[in-house]
Amino acid sequence: MPLVECVPNFSEGRDPAVIAAIRDAIAAVPGVHVLDVSSDASHHRSVITFVAPLETAVDAAFAGIAEATARIDLTKHSGEHPRLGATDVVPFIPLDGTTMDDCIALARELGERVAAQLGIPVYLYERASRTPARQNLADVRRGEFEGIRDTIATDDSRIPDYGARAVHPTAGAIAIGARPFLVAYNVYLGPASNLPVAKAVAKAVRGSSGGLRFVKGMGLEVDGQAQVSMNLVDTEQTPLHRVFEMVRSEAAAHGVVPTWSELVGLVPERCLLEAGARHVQLRDYSPAMLLERRVREVASGGESLDGFVSRVASASPTPGGGSVAAHAGALGAALAQMVAGLTVGRKKYAAVEDEARTIAEEASRLRRTLAQLVVRDAESYDAVRAAYQLGGDTDDAARARRDAIHAALFGAADVPLETARAAARVCALAARVAQIGNRNAVSDAAVAALLAEAACKGAVWNVRINVHALAEEGADLLPGSRASQLLTDARALLDAAAVDARAAEREAEAALSPAAS
Repeated sequence: MPLVECVPNFSEGRDPAVIAAIRDAIAAVPGVHVLDVSSDASHHRSVITFVAPLETAVDAAFAGIAEATARIDLTKHSGEHPRLGATDVVPFIPLDGTTMDDCIALARELGERVAAQLGIPVYLYERASRTPARQNLADVRRGEFEGIRDTIATDDSRIPDYGARAVHPTAGAIAIGARPFLVAYNVYLGPASNLPVAKAVAKAVRGSSGGLRFVKGMGLEVDGQAQVSMNLVDTEQTPLHRVFEMVRSEAAAHGVVPTWSELVGLVPERCLLEAGARHVQLRDYSPAMLLERRVREVASGGESLDGFVSRVASASPTPGGGSVAAHAGALGAALAQMVAGLTVGRKKYAAVEDEARTIAEEASRLRRTLAQLVVRDAESYDAVRAAYQLGGDTDDAARARRDAIHAALFGAADVPLETARAAARVCALAARVAQIGNRNAVSDAAVAALLAEAACKGAVWNVRINVHALAEEGADLLPGSRASQLLTDARALLDAAAVDARAAEREAEAALSPAAS
């Protein structure tokens, strides 16, 4: 099930009853799971982390906002952390199976609803913003509740995205957005007397002052201690350990040593694992080294479909068309296996039971083969990219680079040719099971054949583009050459798949025609 994460921040960190009421309102929405509640009395703020299906995420966030609106009076609120509303910010974050576009749509739907039903002006921020001036949350929140209250009616830069030009009298305004995963991270620098150092360190570290690009930070006094309070907005670009190292280095310049650090809310395990590997100077660290992760992969049967679809939708070149073609072929094989399974054991089809069982077994093997080709296709692309990145400053280096590129491109053509071969065989199985199999599932057999044909076509396109790249790199395309043979084999497989796909369609048409019924 596609899930989205939501991390609303509420301007209440001291009254457990209010915090619990907001949490319970969110958790009461069907399908919602509250993962964490973090409250800070000095900040006078609570951060609630929940995950929900796309269908109910807006309902859950709205329930929390409505409860906060009823219980929090911002005119009586003060704390270390800046805020513009009783519900200060509500970001949606994509998880496996969802995209940033999904989260932008949720943010805008929620914003329109909050303004219309609760009378709270809404500002869209980060990826959901409609103007670059509102991408940065700090710019949206500048002046806080009091400043926005006094200027919203007269300052055109304060016109909300949704709602009237007047703050809610007690709930203020609200920022609703969509963003990548953010890590809230605080480093403490000893007693409150070190607050000037904390402010100087925060200025040096935050991106807006020339520090780390994906870090927002400020120096605060919290519980009698000096704190560098930070939001890490892209931990892939700026990892946790790099942030801590810079804080420690900048503090050392003032003669101060960090005493401890803390995370607010949840954090991707990758952040802590990478920090630990860096601390012990672990060479060639990879998540593949982790026992528990490998066990989870085995137990779950590998990557989820939602996870695969999300990776395809990302801006990364892998997994690409070749992997998707292999995946489509695997789905076709699974359907062919299903139809064969629905045939075995039926008295009506006793005469073909052995053949149906053989088809099911072969379809199962092909499904596993195609699943492996999903991964291999991405790996072959990575090999091509690595070959193109080799240096060629000398004649020997240039020859080595050319040979490496040729080898990688041949490999990148061989893999989709394997996919095409497996997909063509799936097509043949689907056509046969459409002919002899359970007539109630003949449409499924036709779908299996069409998926396999599409997989074969997609794989052949990948063969062709890599052969084209070989030609540009000077490879021999004359008849009888290795590259030429790749194209010949690909065309033959495509022709065979087309014949079988049409045969499966004819069987389905015949079974569903008025005469057959």
